[in-house]
Amino acid sequence: MAKTYIFGHKNPDTDAISSAIIMADFEQQTGNAEATAYRLGEVGPETQYALDHFNVTAPELLNDDLSDQNVILVDHNEFQQSADSIANAAVQHVVDHHRIANFETAAPLYYRAEPVGCTATILYKMYKERGFEIKPEIAGLMISAIISDSLLFKSPTCTEQDIQAAESLKSIANVDLETYGLEMLKAGASTKDKSVSDILSMDAKSFNMGDFVTRIGQVNTVDIDEVFARQEELEKEMLEVSANEKYDLFVLVVTDIINSNSKILVVGAEKDKVGVAFNVTLDNNTAFLPGVVSRKKQVVPQITEALTK
Repeated sequence: MAKTYIFGHKNPDTDAISSAIIMADFEQQTGNAEATAYRLGEVGPETQYALDHFNVTAPELLNDDLSDQNVILVDHNEFQQSADSIANAAVQHVVDHHRIANFETAAPLYYRAEPVGCTATILYKMYKERGFEIKPEIAGLMISAIISDSLLFKSPTCTEQDIQAAESLKSIANVDLETYGLEMLKAGASTKDKSVSDILSMDAKSFNMGDFVTRIGQVNTVDIDEVFARQEELEKEMLEVSANEKYDLFVLVVTDIINSNSKILVVGAEKDKVGVAFNVTLDNNTAFLPGVVSRKKQVVPQITEALTK
């Protein structure tokens, strides 16, 4: 049987890494022994905390040419967020919880997308539907992904299905959701030892919004001021990256995981439209957004609408 490559998006977060591992286990239980999890970027400290806690090895970094190779996409579908050679791959299956955009295949495929807070929640449902065993480490990664994407169930993207999945899995993984979740989030929250480049790239995605290409990065922290103390450096790097990669707009969302608020930093010719998107006026390229924590639900749709009016 030919190998099946399974991976999440570039600049992978905990859901992208965990879902690749979980999906590989799911496929192996169906009899696809060659299903293998990969990653499209470095493992962040939050994700590493989860992997270490449940004694799971991180997937190998994907460097192979995927032309004519069987692949399964998790936690993404947009090709600009995927592997560089994805357009030439044979996409067999997609499991995702994001919008569908810039995606097409030459052949039919299995596609499962649900409006829940986390890809791992969908995978949990798939295990239950098939009656597959959920091993403790798989349960732990499912919980980790759900907590990460829902910011410990505080994000507006979090659904009752996400909460129920985590509650059902906690005894298998042998964790207290609140205690484990807060420790995991804190593990990825410090920015003191991160470079400006790391901050901007650790969880960043590109979006085609009308005629514009927008880069939106997000960093979770317990101290917003710690990040903005380096605003001048951040702006310089954002402008350089935008020039090199042809981004029309670069937005950095700095999210306080304790108080569930965000502050944004914006550069680019269309930056004033970001203010319009949130009904605020940018002050020194920044704005405080109370209650905003979700890029998918509270940032991307609003900026898309402002740029496409």
